[in-house]
Amino acid sequence: MSTVDPLLIYSVRLGDDALIAGQRLAEWCGRAPMLEEELALANTALDFLGRARLCYGLAASRPDAGFDEDGFAFRRDCREFTNHLIHELPCGDFAFTMARQFLIDALCVPFFDGLSRSAEPGLAAIGATCVKESKYHLRRSREWMARLGDGTDESHARLQSAINELWGYTPEIFEQDALERSLIEAGIVPDLARLKARWEEDVRNAFTAVKIVVPPLDWQVGGGRSGLHSEHLGHLLSELQFMQRAYPGLSW
Repeated sequence: MSTVDPLLIYSVRLGDDALIAGQRLAEWCGRAPMLEEELALANTALDFLGRARLCYGLAASRPDAGFDEDGFAFRRDCREFTNHLIHELPCGDFAFTMARQFLIDALCVPFFDGLSRSAEPGLAAIGATCVKESKYHLRRSREWMARLGDGTDESHARLQSAINELWGYTPEIFEQDALERSLIEAGIVPDLARLKARWEEDVRNAFTAVKIVVPPLDWQVGGGRSGLHSEHLGHLLSELQFMQRAYPGLSW
């Protein structure tokens, strides 16, 4: 894969975020607390996997991509993935999954809305598609924040515990390197720094409504965009990529 094509690299980054998030959501199949949630989680996972396909497809269309759409998903090693670390964390309990989903969805809506106005037609098309899905996702995850936060003492405690565990992973999703800044200046991608205040307001309002305390930022982690990951990603990829690793080039 070319390391000098900013659009290629950026498209892969978005694809990696979506693929890993979708794979984690898919792990709830057969384990969700009720049938309705079984279907909702599976549908959301499919939306994220579809998002990954769009991004990888755009990346594969670039010169010197080195992979086709499937290759980006199934034939790269852990250090070659560039997803944010928050996506690769294990599902945890249901409160953890929905808290993570809310934090992600609250950014996806303004982000993809901005991306839909990209100067690059391929990214603009992806943004226009994904912002519609993200609005549905956010409505659902926000509702679950209210249900868990205003439910029983146990559900509230589990939600607070999830936020405490996730909070140190949120600064990374707003980090922007030189590559992304060059795309911002060209009008190709949204400036995350300008979206952060809206995200923080939406998140804090949701927390306040259900008496969830914003934890102090005593620690934070990063490195996902540079290929530095937790041990969890390797386990996820070993399952996701098993068939292609065992039978290279296998097709249906």
